[in-house]
Amino acid sequence: MEARIGVLTISDRAYSGIYEDESGPAIIQTLNQIITSKWEPVSILIPDETNAIEDAIINLVDESNCCLVITTGGTGPSSRDVTPEATENVCDRMMPGYGELMRKISLQYVPTAVLSRQTAGLRGKSLILNLPGSPKAINQTLIPLFESIPACIDFMEGPFIETDPEIVVAFRPNHR
Repeated sequence: MEARIGVLTISDRAYSGIYEDESGPAIIQTLNQIITSKWEPVSILIPDETNAIEDAIINLVDESNCCLVITTGGTGPSSRDVTPEATENVCDRMMPGYGELMRKISLQYVPTAVLSRQTAGLRGKSLILNLPGSPKAINQTLIPLFESIPACIDFMEGPFIETDPEIVVAFRPNHR
């Protein structure tokens, strides 16, 4: 079964055309490096608005059948940064370990990583992750996260995602 992965860029400025979305393409580029099995990206670009974020996540999970949804943007302390709240609103359960790990990774590069409110959660049989908005930070964060992402998807009976062991080795506890 081919994995469908939602890539959700949340940016007022990219949405309005002030600048080009670089974060969504950075996620896809990094996933192309990591994943060796068949997969298909489903990309959406929306503004920093709670309802738009909630609707996009729901659509990617419930309608597009994405086993993984990766958001980028809207996780800082600005009043327009509402991605974590919107994510929590549509998730059945939260996965706080992912947010903790993302901040730990980012702190190796910038002291302002403590300002990030990244989180993760589960909706149905899908994992939703809030990544940073910077393309460089996306690459730095997403690769180590993939040590556990395939196992999480396995536990939810999603598609089997294979990784390039030269980039990241997916840890898979024997659970099936």
